[in-house]
Amino acid sequence: MDSDATTASPTRRKRDAGRVSDERPWWDTFPWWGVVIAAVLIWMAVQIVQNDDYNLAWTRIYPGLRITVRTTFQAFGIALFIGLVIGIGQISRNVVVRNLSRIYVEFIRGIPILPLIFMVALVVVPWAQDRFLLGYRIGFEMRATVTLALIYGAYMAEIFRGGIQSIPPGQTEAGRSLGLTGRQTMRSVVLPQAMRAIIPPLGNDFIAVLKDTSLLSVLGVLEITQKTRQFSASTFKFREGYFVVGFTYLCLTLGLSILLGVLERRMTRDRKGER
Repeated sequence: MDSDATTASPTRRKRDAGRVSDERPWWDTFPWWGVVIAAVLIWMAVQIVQNDDYNLAWTRIYPGLRITVRTTFQAFGIALFIGLVIGIGQISRNVVVRNLSRIYVEFIRGIPILPLIFMVALVVVPWAQDRFLLGYRIGFEMRATVTLALIYGAYMAEIFRGGIQSIPPGQTEAGRSLGLTGRQTMRSVVLPQAMRAIIPPLGNDFIAVLKDTSLLSVLGVLEITQKTRQFSASTFKFREGYFVVGFTYLCLTLGLSILLGVLERRMTRDRKGER
């Protein structure tokens, strides 16, 4: 009996070797891209620390990081609220609310970001100041923040609309059958389930808002891109300046991408049978 098992084992091993396996070798799944990007970031950091010109550029540009981060969070927070309201408005049964929401989304998405920045900051806000704010002046940083919020509010509205509509109608009917109002059903039944589909694209928009704060330099807002322009123009060290600003944006966006990846994996654990 033992000899039969010994004789059959080479045949079995040969047969098993011919099967297609779902397991891939480690070198096929290893994140080589992360190694390359990490190596580039380390090399850039070494240049900033050791090279006096790059260190000078970092010293001059770094103070603008506070404005970049603050504008990003403020614009994203306002856009999140706008997107939720407009997204729900697009699926409202009220024909006026539904069409007004759609007009806003199509108008914003149909115009490039840069003309919208000039339109809102230099036309709409001054008109609102003179008409409604009675002499109160809004600085260019706040104008830029509001502009980014209005722009990304339209894109987030589509994300919220798609996420809400991805929930089966039976969930809404179940909530209503329990005696919940339409608002309660949306808040307690539909939105919590839709968040799984909504959060990943919202995270991508957060990164996009961070990168698009660079466009605020056209209004003179002293974020890191404007600081880079000032440094390069005054010292003629264009290579050092834009090297440093590229390093800064790459660190910020890569860090956010990693955090979003962790959040997405945590939200999809039950789909993979994890506990």
